[in-house]
Amino acid sequence: MLGSAMQSDDTTIGDLDLRRRRTLFRAMHRGTKEMDLMLGGYVGAHVGGLDAAALDVLDQLLALPDPDLSQLLLAASLSNGEGGAGPLIAEIRHFHGLDD
Repeated sequence: MLGSAMQSDDTTIGDLDLRRRRTLFRAMHRGTKEMDLMLGGYVGAHVGGLDAAALDVLDQLLALPDPDLSQLLLAASLSNGEGGAGPLIAEIRHFHGLDD
């Protein structure tokens, strides 16, 4: 019984690690060099500490097309239209020294 619980925990940890690696790859291979650098740099520095909930928010952000994401990251101020990704966008902007 104990062995199956440990295996379940190992699987969960392994799944989270796999998800982190996939998210990092997606962040570093966007299609435009600017987004590769902005997102890849931030995700590379923080992915090891992200839990499943934070990865969910990041995955939603990564699902946006590059032009939309670029506009969000380079906007002078954030509106309420970002939903749950607003704090993450602000954090990425701060990471790159783009905050107001």
